[in-house]
Amino acid sequence: MDPYAWSWNPEALLVVPLLTIAYLAGVRRHAAAWWRIACFLGAMALLVAVSVTPVHSLGMHYLLTVHLLQNVVLAEWAPLLVVLGIPPALAAALTRTPVARALTHPAVALPVWLANYMLWHLPWIYDAALERPDSLLHLEHACYFATGVLMWWSVIQDAPHRLGSGTRAAYTFAAFVLGSPIGLVMALVPDAIYDFYVDAHHRVWGLTPLGDQQLGGILMALEQAVVFFAVFAYWFLRFLVEEDRRADLDAPPELRVP
Repeated sequence: MDPYAWSWNPEALLVVPLLTIAYLAGVRRHAAAWWRIACFLGAMALLVAVSVTPVHSLGMHYLLTVHLLQNVVLAEWAPLLVVLGIPPALAAALTRTPVARALTHPAVALPVWLANYMLWHLPWIYDAALERPDSLLHLEHACYFATGVLMWWSVIQDAPHRLGSGTRAAYTFAAFVLGSPIGLVMALVPDAIYDFYVDAHHRVWGLTPLGDQQLGGILMALEQAVVFFAVFAYWFLRFLVEEDRRADLDAPPELRVP
């Protein structure tokens, strides 16, 4: 099989257009700024890129590193852009029900995202999903994306749980600290743990199964450090600005910053 072949993948070719149509219908009723629309369309482009281009062929048949890239796009990057793309009025409309309010609560969303991430990376489940690309793998990818949206929701959106900037910063930091060991473990263990890639008959880029796993784990940890730190830094700096303003308002008039 050509490792650089493009793929016919209904996961992207059917789901992405449906999500885009639903989103555009939503923003017709709840106006969205241009940058929000760009974020959502960027997320859809990422989903297509990891599902249809040679990225999918490489990840499905040759390299764990590339499949891990697919996973972080599905579980972190694309969900973050989707949540950024939803205007506040539409976010409020989508979270009116008790179920939506419960699922987007930080005490629920973060543990669910972490449990899902860790479960699918267990070797026997990971291998089983790759061996069933027409069923279990689709479920894995759907779970990554759905739980990623839930995880980012309270970090980005005010509805239905309006968190303070400090709480959002702490939440993001916790997500990084609790999620990053997955990549670090793969980078540090002395043996290749995923039989699917150990038994691959064709190698590309000159990587051994262990070298492939170590590279993937390192890149996964670095990616999470960059993405989560950027979001954490935004909310932490905003928290500091808000605290300065609050302290200034509480100070006597003669001590306030002009």
